[in-house]
Amino acid sequence: MSKLGKLIASELEHHIPFTFFGAATGILLIVVLLVTNTLMDVVPISEDVFFILHPTHIFFSAIVTTSLYLKYSKKNIWLAILIGYTGSIGIATISDSLIPYLGEILLKLPNPGAHIGFIEEPLLVNIPAFIGIALGYFRGFTRFPHAAHVMISTWASLFHIMIALNVSITQLQVIGIFVFLFLAVWLPCCTSDIIYPLIFPKAKHEHI
Repeated sequence: MSKLGKLIASELEHHIPFTFFGAATGILLIVVLLVTNTLMDVVPISEDVFFILHPTHIFFSAIVTTSLYLKYSKKNIWLAILIGYTGSIGIATISDSLIPYLGEILLKLPNPGAHIGFIEEPLLVNIPAFIGIALGYFRGFTRFPHAAHVMISTWASLFHIMIALNVSITQLQVIGIFVFLFLAVWLPCCTSDIIYPLIFPKAKHEHI
């Protein structure tokens, strides 16, 4: 296996426990809301919470994707912007919206919806993306923003799913939500922060 392949495999394995923990916190919140009969108090504000967490996720993703690309490549501002933007907006949309939406359909939740951020709220999504790209380009962060990115992504996916809920939810659906929360964060976040920005720069791969 190449050095890049080993790095990717190592990072995917490394993020399993943290992603598992994040998904567990989401399920714990749902259980608490069900036990306290307050789920229906939270569902109406879930879309508002989602559109706070989703742009925040994109902000951190843009920082890390841009920073990691520049760490292993020559400094090209236009390519950095392109990779930072597509890696944050595109993959965060898969993570926060499309995978949860698929889960809502497969789990037969009552109010499934795609809620694509860059279509429904373009300014709310694009401004954090470009601020994150600028910070990644001029400052270069990777570790702390990535940890924040993973946790925030989990909760963005959770509140996307909660938009589709009502007061009735089965145990099987709770288990299914956990699975989709895990998948929505693990592969997309590692792809955005690690795999995607390293596809392009070839000059420095030997230094990984």
